[in-house]
This record gives sequence, C-alpha cells and structure tokens, in this order.
Amino acid sequence: MEIIILFLTGIISALITYVVNNKYRQGAVRGSAGLSFLVGLFFYFFPEIFNPYLTKNIPIVFIGATFIGMVSSKILPSYLLVGFSGFIFSIIYLNASPFFKGYGGALGTTASISVLVSLSLAVVSKKKLSRRKNKKD
Repeated sequence: MEIIILFLTGIISALITYVVNNKYRQGAVRGSAGLSFLVGLFFYFFPEIFNPYLTKNIPIVFIGATFIGMVSSKILPSYLLVGFSGFIFSIIYLNASPFFKGYGGALGTTASISVLVSLSLAVVSKKKLSRRKNKKD
C-alpha cells in the first residue's frame, strides 16, 4: 500500500505542478516551490497522519516530481506523458535512489531522466504512426 501511495504522489505531483505552471501561467519555479512548500508544511505540522516511512518519503517524492511539472507544454504537450513521467520518477526513486547518493541534485536528475523517457516514447510513437500512414498511402 505504501508503494502505491508513493506512485500516486509522483503522478499527482507532476500533474498538479504542470497545470499550475502551464494552465494557470504561474511559472515553473513558483508552481514547484509553492506546492512543495504546502506539502512540506502539511507534513511538518501533521507528521503522525501517516506512518514514519510515508511521512519521510511523500514530501521527497512530491518535491522531486514537481520538477517534472516544470516542463513546458511545448516539450510535453500531453497530461498523459506528464503523469507517465511522474510514474517513472517514482519507479526510479524507489529502486535506484541509493545510487544517487553524493550527487547534488539527485531529485532533479531523476526527474530529468523521467521526462526524457516520456519524451523518447512520444517521439518513437510518432515515428511509428507516420510509418503506418505512409504504408497505407
């Protein structure tokens, strides 16, 4: 159950930040920082709501996934791709976070990898669609 909550946190965090950044035109930094500040305050004042593992990891996953939401709508135009990036971020965070110890900006690096994976899937799927259309013509 804890892992599902962290996956949902990554997806929701990326999507909410993306909406605040692109739809409400608040900017990438304001969207990420404002939402992260609210989540951080919530867990600071109410640490007993969740178990200690989630109280420690939800804010970290949330902050890291907000870096995904900072992407421009020109780069990732689909909510589905942004949510998928949040999902990928959660997978990397849960499985590879010890490998990033000592790197300054480990959350940003993980978010960048997640966005690049989603972006590459979008490019590959477009190429496959264009090939299918060309074969039909």
